Amino acid sequence: MIWGIFGLLTLVAIGIVLYPLLLSKSNTLTRGDAVPAILADQMQEIERDMDRGLISEQEAQAARLEIKKRILATTRNLEAKAGSSRSGGRGTLVVAAVLAPVIAAGYYLTMGSPEVPSMAFAARAEERAQTDEVTALAIQLRERLISDPTGGPSEGWMLLGQTYQRMGRTVDAVEAFEVVAKREDATSATFSMLAEAVAVANDGVVIPRAKLAIDRALELDPSNPAATYFESLYHLQKEETRKAYDLLVSRLNQEKTFVPWMETYVLQINRIAAAADLPVVNLPSGPTSPPGPSAADVAAASEMNDADRAEFIRSMVSRLAERLEDEPDDLDGWMRLANAYTVLEEPDRAVEAYRKAEALLEQQPASDPRRAAVRAALERLGG
Repeated sequence: MIWGIFGLLTLVAIGIVLYPLLLSKSNTLTRGDAVPAILADQMQEIERDMDRGLISEQEAQAARLEIKKRILATTRNLEAKAGSSRSGGRGTLVVAAVLAPVIAAGYYLTMGSPEVPSMAFAARAEERAQTDEVTALAIQLRERLISDPTGGPSEGWMLLGQTYQRMGRTVDAVEAFEVVAKREDATSATFSMLAEAVAVANDGVVIPRAKLAIDRALELDPSNPAATYFESLYHLQKEETRKAYDLLVSRLNQEKTFVPWMETYVLQINRIAAAADLPVVNLPSGPTSPPGPSAADVAAASEMNDADRAEFIRSMVSRLAERLEDEPDDLDGWMRLANAYTVLEEPDRAVEAYRKAEALLEQQPASDPRRAAVRAALERLGG
């Protein structure tokens, strides 16, 4: 049904383009049609000027000759253009009218997703309503903060900045965070969130403006894991790989038991290690460390062939997914599941798991580096 509609619209579009080209030119007025009138008018004007004694016979003769030369040159020029237009212009338009929809359809069938069903308009109503509500609340909050004679509480500006960050309005988020960054009550978390917003606003690049915020965050709290993470990212972008690696490992080693942001650190450390041939690290063990495969599982997997090992890994991922259905508040579990799906090259499921983690991160401190890790992962996956 839909392809029939597309075909009909294509034919209508081609007809609209070709119809003017097929019309007779009998009623078309060109510049060449005005030449006789111009000739007669100018000749009469010369005769009147000569009768009034304004010009002599010789001057009139010279003027007549000059006018005729100009009219002749104009006529030849118009004829040449008309011939060129008839020979090439119409043919080009006809070819373009026919080939354009054919090329567009071929590109869509090759690069598009004609078999993927789109989300129904009604199904997006709730999402649009939530977005509109958040936008309206952000506007109200900003107006209230601006109208406050004292400049508005810092907590309000930080909330506004985080809201803008979630909405993807990174420039507005930077402005909100900078209001608090200029105040005496600015904390290390203020500057680390400012650094993240500046980096995101610049396509993930830690520019000098973000580096200044990172330095201030670490000055106020050297143990701020988010600030250290972005400090490492800064050195990584400068191709100081070993320095970036050592920063993360050093901060990780300061903790004796598992804390939520460690998983993000380990993923980043091992990503750098794989690219630079450096030692990989493991999460510290402890009663609060996230569950993973047992030693027996690892030993069993090492003895399997590639097909059995892949099936074993998928079974473990399936068990993790089933457990998360019963324990949906396990933030680190969703991040592990998303990473597993990424490794298994199942991007749609990975995006879905990261979205679950992103929702749970709303309840975590703004300085939690897992926020940046989830956002970066979603950008890589196109989610």
